[in-house]
Amino acid sequence: MVNRTGDGEIGSWQAIITLLVFIATIAVLVFPFHIPVTVPLFIVQHVDKTLVWARIRPPSASIAPSKPPTRRPKRHPHRFLLPINFVTAPLIAVLLLLAIGTIGRQEVHDGTLGADNIVPIDIMAFFIGLAYVAISIDASGLIRFLAFVVVKKGGSVGHRLYFYLYVFFFALGTFVGNDPIILSGTAFLAYLTRVASNIKHPRAWIYSQFAVANISSAILVSSNPTNLVLAGAFKITFTNYTANMIVPVAITGIALFPFLLYLIFPSEELIPIKIEIRELDTEATAGITDGPATMDSALETEEPELDKEAQEAREREALPLEDLIDPFLDKSGAIFGGVIITITLATILATNAAHAGAQVYQITTPAAVITLLRDIIYDWRNRNDRQHPAEEKQDSAGESGGPSSMLFGRPGGGFDVSTGNKQLSDPESAITPSQPEAAVTKDRYSNIPPDMEAAPSGATGRSRSYGSNVSYQGSSTSPEIPPLSADLQLQTLDDKRTQLHVFPPSGRSSTSKTLGSGMNSSQPVLPQGRRTLVDVLRDVKEYNVRTFPTVYTVMQHLPFPLVPFAFCMFTLVQGLVTKGWVELFAGWWAAWVNKTGVVGAIGGMGFLSVVMCNFSGTNIGATILISRVLQAWMRTHPMSDRLRDATLYALALGVNYGAFSFTFSASLAGLLWRDILARKFINVRRLDFARINLPIIAISMAIGCGVLTAQVYIVKDGNNSTINTGA
Repeated sequence: MVNRTGDGEIGSWQAIITLLVFIATIAVLVFPFHIPVTVPLFIVQHVDKTLVWARIRPPSASIAPSKPPTRRPKRHPHRFLLPINFVTAPLIAVLLLLAIGTIGRQEVHDGTLGADNIVPIDIMAFFIGLAYVAISIDASGLIRFLAFVVVKKGGSVGHRLYFYLYVFFFALGTFVGNDPIILSGTAFLAYLTRVASNIKHPRAWIYSQFAVANISSAILVSSNPTNLVLAGAFKITFTNYTANMIVPVAITGIALFPFLLYLIFPSEELIPIKIEIRELDTEATAGITDGPATMDSALETEEPELDKEAQEAREREALPLEDLIDPFLDKSGAIFGGVIITITLATILATNAAHAGAQVYQITTPAAVITLLRDIIYDWRNRNDRQHPAEEKQDSAGESGGPSSMLFGRPGGGFDVSTGNKQLSDPESAITPSQPEAAVTKDRYSNIPPDMEAAPSGATGRSRSYGSNVSYQGSSTSPEIPPLSADLQLQTLDDKRTQLHVFPPSGRSSTSKTLGSGMNSSQPVLPQGRRTLVDVLRDVKEYNVRTFPTVYTVMQHLPFPLVPFAFCMFTLVQGLVTKGWVELFAGWWAAWVNKTGVVGAIGGMGFLSVVMCNFSGTNIGATILISRVLQAWMRTHPMSDRLRDATLYALALGVNYGAFSFTFSASLAGLLWRDILARKFINVRRLDFARINLPIIAISMAIGCGVLTAQVYIVKDGNNSTINTGA
């Protein structure tokens, strides 16, 4: 049990420090930054020499002085940047409070192993297990392929295509959650709006996709970790949760669409009546073939008179189109993953409704293990398909005529959005290298990271490219890709680029040049001498990436940063509980409800939860804090079933809808969404994000809370008043 205290301890210095540290932590989560750490150069050099002597790493000239030493060499300091973001800030806060003694073993125990029906370790095990299955389905290409089919059905009618995609993302988000939709759907929309010549800016498409993905994730408990925290804290069965949430969420989704189409995005420049497909000329087609070299040239030849939106549109011209015109689908993986996730969700609902006593993580963990084993077997059986010489791939690509023959009904093939006809002349000929010595690998995932040199590899007809994962070689200059922010060091499934050796025409060995390797031409080539630990680990990593690309890709996109963040936030909130702050907040909430009743509880909780998503370290942090406050309120104040359910489900609406409100940090999905768009040269600014989302969140919350109010007055009893001691 938690050591609860009353208001008497709030005046102590420990309580004040705990609150101030918590406020500072959530402020950092909204505005992350880097702290420069200065270390004397001689210390860095001595450490580097020690690592080289111990054969841990190879020798490096990167930190050596650039000038020859004088009689008394200057020891310039070496600067490191320490990221203070959603992973490090809560951890530093917990360590600080532990160091000064304001929290202790009990708070850490309750923040990890659980207290008062909230068990963080079970929640994380459940969510990571289910996330593996969902992301594995995404890696199979199913989501992108289904989006391709939706585009085919929608044709060139803009409003119809907009509606079809809206319904598709809503239905998909209900079952698999918002993360897979953000991973694949965002990149897909970036390419879709890129090939439409009369869509001036993709904001209507990307904002509606982000909103509907978070709205639909409120229906099932398994679709969002915030729902797991809420259901666990108040002992809500999964069936009861869905039964109470499905009507408000469904009506929100239905009623929001006309507002988006006719009120928020009414311009035909955003959603045209008829979509006109862009016909690329020879230079544009060659640009797609050149890949990075073309992107560099596109960025370097910008015209000063263009505004920011026009310049972003020009930058998007450099994006390859293969994601849209040639989607990969691993049928066996998609079917297997679909069956597994269906069985898993059905089992969770059945056991939870029957009160069988099984913990939800005990269901999702075996499902994740089974999916993992299937992915390992699939990769192992098809490992030889990725070992063919790259020259075979180059030859087959050269025969097809390159991408110019694949675009929009040209002789070689392509996909015509207006007719929905997919015309592929050769599954192996999607990309043609621009230089004869440049080899292009088109693998299922193409996910060898930029810091690794991969041996030449081709692909068979079965190993199709997942997303835009095509590596280009033929220019020593690589484009400046917008880096991921410190908020969220995640990468999308379609942004991994395979790197290839560049073979000189003479056939002699040469130094490899890789896209994104970050190697300067003036950097000395280190002799291939003794092997070090770094070399061994790099070889092991390269082997695993080559042999098990599916597993590697899915593992890279699992929300592992969520685990330390959640544990630390639970621990910080437990510190507020033991110091009496939560009891004080519960008293404030009780005073509000006594004055306003059920309607005030729904409206107040809806508004409070949305605001707290932006200022409590994502919607997960808001759910943790508000759940503790409501638990304290329910232990000490009598209430009817109507008031209790009105408050809880208004919280559920707020923490799900609050993801698309004012700041990117309102949810981890928002951080990921922003970074994916930045990689596609679609820069979403903070003010634009808040300005465009303001009417969307206002309309969504008004509809959802209004329907919830009518529902609790019709269905729930408002006469009985009891104290919920079991909360």
